[in-house]
Amino acid sequence: MTSVIELQRVTKRHGALARLEELELTIQEGEMLALLGHNGAGKTTIMKLILGLIAPSSGRVEVLGGAPNGPHAERLRRQLGYLPENVTFYEQLTGREVLTYFARLKQADRHQVATLLERVGLVEAADRRVKTYSKGMRQRLGLAQALLGSPRLLLLDEPTTGLDPAATRDFYHAVKDLRDKGCTVLLSSHVLPGIEPYIDRALILGKGRRLALGSLEQLRLEAQLPLRFRIQGSSLEMHAQFWKAMSLEPTPLNERCVEISVPPDDKMQVLRQLTAMPNIDDIELSPPTLEHLYTHFSTRPASPVSGVSS
Repeated sequence: MTSVIELQRVTKRHGALARLEELELTIQEGEMLALLGHNGAGKTTIMKLILGLIAPSSGRVEVLGGAPNGPHAERLRRQLGYLPENVTFYEQLTGREVLTYFARLKQADRHQVATLLERVGLVEAADRRVKTYSKGMRQRLGLAQALLGSPRLLLLDEPTTGLDPAATRDFYHAVKDLRDKGCTVLLSSHVLPGIEPYIDRALILGKGRRLALGSLEQLRLEAQLPLRFRIQGSSLEMHAQFWKAMSLEPTPLNERCVEISVPPDDKMQVLRQLTAMPNIDDIELSPPTLEHLYTHFSTRPASPVSGVSS
């Protein structure tokens, strides 16, 4: 696969403060990577480095085969789409005029404007001034401008701010379609349940260092967090000896349902024994979510050197 973004031992300092510390990262074409971390963890710094808005204090940044602030910066930027967390437009222009203006700046086909307005659900408001738009409508207009020119790389910083659940779902479906066509997506969000079904990998940052990097399955293997079993049936108290023998502590949810946490290595043993027991009607198994994994990794210390993974 072709690498779209490469950060090699990248450090960014502001005086004595390190925003990033020797970060190494490779992002492949057609991949959707989530940047996760508390405020100040380094997420926005990574995006600014990729956009060429700032330069690293040390290390090397390469985007689409070139330096983002080098001789080919203008060509690179025409292949990028960017949606900042707080999007701002000329309020006296209409939504259609805003997109037409950005299409000219990006040298994109202006015929895309009508299509993108429809895609983000702004057809009826296309000829209204932006000052009349709600926050959610401005965010959708921001997404439309980010999609101008069919970008090869899309950078999204808290993209669903102000969107209702239906609009959020439609947004991620649109982004997934782009990724399926080969677009690389770098996404920063605090709404972890919303992005979990769509991402290929997650980079968890803390104080400018990499805390964890991998797919959900890789992160689960590394974290070794317990799995959640939700068991429904009658006379569940009859199985007290089993709970005790397996060192399990069931949490009653109602008269017919209990929940237990099971170490990953014990999953099959517990599952086999539960399915052989009488009076059990259903077993629901849930692995650790992205939110659980984020909490786990963000509370452990960073490794001395932020490792590499592709």
